[in-house]
Parts: sequence; C-alpha cells; structure tokens
Amino acid sequence: MSNFICVTCGMQYEETGEAPPAHCLICEDERQYIGPEGQRWTTLADLQRGHHNEFRRQEERLVGIGTAPSFAIGQRALLVQSPAGNVLWDCVTLLDEFTKRAVTDLGGIAAIAISHPHYYSALAEWSAAFNAPVYLHASDSEWVMRPSPSIVHWEGDEHTLHDGMRLINAGGHFAGGTVLYVPFLAEGTGALLSGDIIQVIPDRRFVSFMYSYPNLIPLPSASVRRIAASVGPLDFDRIYGAWWDRVIPSDGKGVVARSADRYVRAVEGG
Repeated sequence: MSNFICVTCGMQYEETGEAPPAHCLICEDERQYIGPEGQRWTTLADLQRGHHNEFRRQEERLVGIGTAPSFAIGQRALLVQSPAGNVLWDCVTLLDEFTKRAVTDLGGIAAIAISHPHYYSALAEWSAAFNAPVYLHASDSEWVMRPSPSIVHWEGDEHTLHDGMRLINAGGHFAGGTVLYVPFLAEGTGALLSGDIIQVIPDRRFVSFMYSYPNLIPLPSASVRRIAASVGPLDFDRIYGAWWDRVIPSDGKGVVARSADRYVRAVEGG
C-alpha cells in the first residue's frame, strides 16, 4: 500500500493500493497544471533515494528547509524557533531520518501552519513524525488529499498561535490563503511569512499577487485590496516569500501597500 505523491505539485494522497490515483485534483485545477509529459507519480521512499533536505539559517530563530534537487513546486519551509514551541511554516514533501534528527536538534515542531493547498505536500507525514497539529484555513478543506486527525481547520480572519504569532486569512490565491505574522523576527521589527499569497518578486521594491502563477491568471482588484487590508494593521519590516532568497529585507509593510496600489491601477486601467 502506498501514499502516492504527485510529481508536479508534491501533494501526497491517501492510500490507494498498488495503483496511483486516477487524477491529481490539485493539478487539474486552473491554478496549477499537468505538464506536457502527463500525470506522473512517485512515493516517499523513491523520493528519499534521490533527494535530500538542506537547512539554512535565515536569521536568528528562523531556519529554512528546502529539498535538493528541487522537487515539484520547489518551495522551502521555514522553521520559526519560539520559546513556547517551534512552528513549521509551509511544508515540503520530503521527510527522512536525517531531517527528523535535524529538526529535533533545532527544538522539534509544536505546530505546523500552511499558507495554501499547493504547499500541503506531505503534511500528514510531518505531523505524525513530530506529533504536531496542522493549522489550515477551513475555506480550503476540500483540497486536503490525505486527511489526518491532527488537522485543525480554523475559521474567520485570524487565528492566534503562541508567542504573539498570528495566522491571517488574506485570501487571494485561494479563499483560505494565509500568511503568518511573527512579531519577534527581523530583530524585533516583525516579519510576515507570506508563502506566495503575497509574492516576493525579483524587484524587491515590490511584491505581487496572482490567482494562478504558472498560468498567469490575475486577481481582481477587490481581492488585492483585501490582501493589503488584512495585513495593514500589522507591524512588520521583513517579508519571507516561498523560495530561497525571496526576501524583502526591510520596509515590508510599505512595499505591500505600494504594490497593492500599483496592481489596482494596472488592472483597472489607471
């Protein structure tokens, strides 16, 4: 019996016997895609044979975890080291014994929170390995492809974790699209861990927003206004996006506000 994994998006599915699922529902959605070579599947055991996870210190109390060679969408997770327990933000599919030992040495995981379904990956594996609850917004519950009793489907605009950390439902890319606010990062000036709900782009003076990134489907201006308004009351200087080096080092709050204004002007023809 295998929990098959989609090669394109990295989502792990519940057991389907010896044959993989007929479809990857994540990739058949218009926000994702099935590549020209068709639907492909792997397993965690196969992934462990050809890949490994790298750990990189991002700043004091923040460590990145990313898979090499790059797999599926290629995002890296972020481990926030916090006095009341570490929080794993977003997730990667690969989990092996080296990763378990390395994370344990960093203080383990008290909670997992994920920005949106494209990064759900192998959440059940990570949750079971560290006995950690997984916080997902209830609006995206239909996209959980491997159910787990550890999942907490929170509702509303905000959910408080511990040590001042807050999950903010910004919407946009997905209805349940979430960012994590961590007030003690960035030397105490606050950081936003945004996944790609708020996308860090090559021009670090701005961020951007999309309904589908690979298929270049924009969001309506009302959605972008809502994203900006959802983080407007927060005090943060730094933004960590979904990939290595996708970081806005300072003036993050101003960057989001200016970027939302620029986006709205562009889509409304201003």
